[in-house]
Amino acid sequence: MTEPTPSLDEAPQGLDEVLPTVIDNVALARLYGEPLFKLPQDLYIPPDALRVFLEAFEGPLDLLLYLIRKQNFNILDIPMAGVTRQYLEYVEEIRASNLELAAEYLLMAAMLIEIKSRMLLPPKKTAEGEEAEDPRAELVRRLLEYEQMKLAAQRLSEVPQYGRDFLRAQIYVEQALQPRFPDVEMIDLQSAWRDILKRAKLVQHHKISREELSVREHMSIVLRHLQGRQFVEFGDLFDTSKGVPVVVVTFIAMLELAKETLIELTQAEAFAPIYVRLAYTPAT
Repeated sequence: MTEPTPSLDEAPQGLDEVLPTVIDNVALARLYGEPLFKLPQDLYIPPDALRVFLEAFEGPLDLLLYLIRKQNFNILDIPMAGVTRQYLEYVEEIRASNLELAAEYLLMAAMLIEIKSRMLLPPKKTAEGEEAEDPRAELVRRLLEYEQMKLAAQRLSEVPQYGRDFLRAQIYVEQALQPRFPDVEMIDLQSAWRDILKRAKLVQHHKISREELSVREHMSIVLRHLQGRQFVEFGDLFDTSKGVPVVVVTFIAMLELAKETLIELTQAEAFAPIYVRLAYTPAT
């Protein structure tokens, strides 16, 4: 037969040394990782260490508004006797522990007592047709303004804020491997055109004749020159031996092709030669 296990009262003197490792699950607490089974005799607990505040208010108006809304009082017709009594009870609680904090609340308490006293007095005489001023009017106005600001602050706090409710995502987008040539500036195009005109004037003839030139026809000629070729230098598309009129019509034809996005004008860098290519021909 198995012998009965001795109780804690009957435990031998050396049981305190092995007790932490035997019943670790019932330890009161842990101190530096070691189980603690009884409170030390010299333990000091400050009086306010276990104080619990169920409601936290941001000021006298916040407390007063809380008392009114909690009991569903009409804020336009505040029962001053009940509200003042509850307000003073709360002030007495905080004055016992924090006199500096209670000073601000005592000022509102004095205002409530003054309003309550003025309501007990007969109303002041006013001119005919005018109502006597309600002693609570100024307090009601301040409470309504405070409630509006408090609700606005709550709605503003509910709006997602960067760094608190969300973070900005940053991703890396790999650029296309196909090089993108810089756009041709107007001044570069004008300079190239002046150079073409200068070359055309060097070979011009003095024979005057009338010749009808077609822009559409020269558009087709330019497209045929570009067909099957990736890049053609701007100046190579002009036949200066035929004179200025042909060069002008060819230039107008190129402008029309560029306007209809049939050709592209490009250059490798600023002040570099201008090249022309078909818009639908992929670059390698």
